[in-house]
Amino acid sequence: MSIQQAYNSWASQYDTNKNRTRDLEAVALRATLAGIGFESCLEVGCGTGKNTEWLVRKAQHVTGVDLSEEMLERAKKKVNSNKATFVQADITQGWSFATQPYDLVSFSLVLEHIADLEHIFRKTAAVLRHGGHVYIGELHPFKQYSGTKARFDTEQGRQEVACYTHHVSDFVQAAKQHGLKLIDLNEYFDDNDRTSIPRILTLLLQRV
Repeated sequence: MSIQQAYNSWASQYDTNKNRTRDLEAVALRATLAGIGFESCLEVGCGTGKNTEWLVRKAQHVTGVDLSEEMLERAKKKVNSNKATFVQADITQGWSFATQPYDLVSFSLVLEHIADLEHIFRKTAAVLRHGGHVYIGELHPFKQYSGTKARFDTEQGRQEVACYTHHVSDFVQAAKQHGLKLIDLNEYFDDNDRTSIPRILTLLLQRV
């Protein structure tokens, strides 16, 4: 099953099944971006709109991009705002969906499904204004090391989505190659228990 097929299949239950990673990443995004101003946002991996609802309250325009057309259909129904535009696209290909320079590019639980980070950061830098920010919220690589990955249950059994492990330095070094400077890094833990393995890694980058 391809990544696109997996998320199309997952879409009907994505918002309702128990998912600590989904929920904690939403908390992390809001905490990271609360003090950041932005008028235009490119939201990569908008999914069902779990973060889009919050982003449109801060931005004048949000372009939500996702590989899964089924996830996008739910996002369109959830986000009732003329400030949001949704586009189905594969970010490993050309970025024709990026129609303007953006103040913010956000990635939520996306890059674990991407093998080539260099391509993604090159495209990101090209559509980002000078001084603009990049938010990345990912399943922490420590969780990946322990065997956790994106998965969901169906009548046919448990489905696992294809994932790649990127170390913290992989993100930082790939970003650095394209003029994106790390300005904040944080880790989020289940039940805020800092003696446990962190679940979410966030990075805030800025185009210099």
